Amino acid sequence: MSSLTHFFSSRWGPIVTGIVIGVLAPILVKLGNPGNMGVCVACFSRDIAGALGLHRASAVQYIRPEIIGLVLGALIAALAFREFKPRTGSSPLVRFLLGMFAVIGALVFLGCPWRAYLRLAGGDWNAIAGIVGLIAGIALGVVFLRMGFSLGRNRPAPIALGWVMPLLMIALLALVVLAPQFGRDANGNPSGPIFFSTTGPGSQHAPLIVSLAVGLMIGALAQRSRFCTVGGIRDVILMRDPHLINGAIALVITAFIVNLVLGQFNPGVEKQPIAHTDAIWNFGGMVLAGLAFTLAGGCPGRQFILSGEGDADAAMFGLGMIVGAGLAHNFNLASSATGPSPFGPAAVIVGLIVCVAIGLAFRESVGQ
Repeated sequence: MSSLTHFFSSRWGPIVTGIVIGVLAPILVKLGNPGNMGVCVACFSRDIAGALGLHRASAVQYIRPEIIGLVLGALIAALAFREFKPRTGSSPLVRFLLGMFAVIGALVFLGCPWRAYLRLAGGDWNAIAGIVGLIAGIALGVVFLRMGFSLGRNRPAPIALGWVMPLLMIALLALVVLAPQFGRDANGNPSGPIFFSTTGPGSQHAPLIVSLAVGLMIGALAQRSRFCTVGGIRDVILMRDPHLINGAIALVITAFIVNLVLGQFNPGVEKQPIAHTDAIWNFGGMVLAGLAFTLAGGCPGRQFILSGEGDADAAMFGLGMIVGAGLAHNFNLASSATGPSPFGPAAVIVGLIVCVAIGLAFRESVGQ
C-alpha cells in the first residue's frame, strides 16, 4: 500500500491517470459513445438530468454509467487506502450555485475540460478557443485566490453523510439497469420516470458494463493521483508547479495516438461531432466554466471523485451541475451543433457577473 501511495503521489501518478483516460476515452467512442466524447462530465451530467426528467430534450437523455463509476471508483480507492473522510460545511449552497453556472458555461462550449482535451486530440480545432477560454477563466480565478478568496474550511461529518452521494450513484445504477416506466401518455409514449433517448447523442453509448468499468478504473486512479485538469493549470499559474498539468498533457498525447490508431482523428473546424464553430462563445463559455471550477476548487471530474471520498461539499457541486444542466436545456441556454442558443451568451455574461461577485464577497479578509 505504501509503495502505491508513494507512486501515485509522485509525478507519475497524474501522468498514468492521464494515459489511462487517453486510452479508454477513444475506445468508449469506438464502442458507441458520441464522437470525441468518451468521457465528458458536463455532457454526461446533462444526459443524466434528461434521463431523470429534469429537462425534456429527447436527444440527450441517458444515465451515463461513467459518472456512476467515477464516484464509486473513488469510494473504493478511498476505503482501501483509508481516505474515506466524510466532511462538509464549506459553503455548500455557494458550491451548488457554482456547479450550476459551471455546467451552463461548459454546455455553451459543449464540453467539460476533459472533453475539451479529447476534442483537441480528435482533431476538433474548435476546442482551441475553448481551452484558451478555460485558461483565462482559471487565471481570473487565481486572481481571486491571491486576493484571499475562500469558501471556508469544511469540518468532519458523520460517516452516514459521506455515503449519501455513493448511494445516490447506486440508485442511478439501478435505474439505468431497470429503466422503470410507470405509465404512458395519450400518444402511447412512455411517461417516465426514466427517459432514454432513441436518437441523438443520448442514444449513443458503449455497453453499460464497459462504461461502468471504465468509470470505476478512472475514478480509482484519479482518487489516488489527485488528477485534476483545472488544478493543473491553476497550479502552474499560481505556483509554477507542473505536477498536475503533466496528467492533462499525457491525456491529450495518448488520446491523439489512440484516435489515429482507431481511425478517429478527423482534423478540421467544420462538421466536428457535437461541436459548433462560434469561437467567441466557445471561448466565453469556458471562461465562465474555468472561473467557476477554480472557485469551487477543481474540475468537474475532481468534484465527483471528491464526493466519492465523502466530501459533501463536492457532492453539492456535482448535484448543482446536474440541476444546472437541466435548467440549461429548459431555458434554451445550451448550444447545439448549429451554434450557441439564443439565450446562451446572456447566461454566460450573467454567470460571469455572479461568479465575480462570489469571488469578491468570499475573501477571508472580508469574512474575518
